[in-house]
Amino acid sequence: MNKKHAHDVLNDLLVNIFNQILSIEAESLRKQGVTLSMSEVHVLEAILKTSEPSMGSVAKRLRVTIGTLTTAINTLVKKGFVSRTKDAKDNRKVILHLTEKANPVMKVHDAFHEEMISRVIEDLHIDQNEALIKSLESLSTYFREKY
Repeated sequence: MNKKHAHDVLNDLLVNIFNQILSIEAESLRKQGVTLSMSEVHVLEAILKTSEPSMGSVAKRLRVTIGTLTTAINTLVKKGFVSRTKDAKDNRKVILHLTEKANPVMKVHDAFHEEMISRVIEDLHIDQNEALIKSLESLSTYFREKY
């Protein structure tokens, strides 16, 4: 395979996989009554999975500006899924919290990911393909370090 063809194939694969997962995820969550956008759900997930969920650390995790995150958080606060508090030690720092209303959304979201990964492993026997797993780990490391 020449370099140009490999470039085109890799580009198509990454873009298609990303878009397919988002589309399947959105449809699955909608069917289970989640009315939030996928972006909003992923903001909730970032808050949940960030050890100290300040505006800055959540924005960094999502790779967005604080301004972009502020817009999303304002919407999620209005919808009742997120609350904000000032940090006790540093009044300039805003800490984000999921409300009880967010818990069912996160359970549905986590269940989707668990089922998706279980099915991929079972159907494609990915757990037996060390070369593929190493390649995916390399891609993940590359994107994490370069972008």
